[in-house]
Amino acid sequence: MMTSTTGWRPLTRSELLALPAVVDLETAARAFGIGRTTAYSLARSGEFPCQVIRAGKAYRAITADLHRVLHIAPETSEGAAAVTATPSSEPTNQTR
Repeated sequence: MMTSTTGWRPLTRSELLALPAVVDLETAARAFGIGRTTAYSLARSGEFPCQVIRAGKAYRAITADLHRVLHIAPETSEGAAAVTATPSSEPTNQTR
């Protein structure tokens, strides 16, 4: 991990939710807590933790996939209701 003198720090949940649809690879790397060199190495080998696309010479990470991998979803009244619903609360066809 980089030292605080470089200004590098992981992204907070609110920063992650505020990201645009596509972000540069270094921003995505911060979300995962990995360094720039490792991020580019993983992207080149196709092993970056979320979906990455190549735009010319640059790599871009898809924010929706970044959120999915990190299990981050916006907190809304509809979203909260969906999260609290569990398969066990739905009727099943099993007999005892």
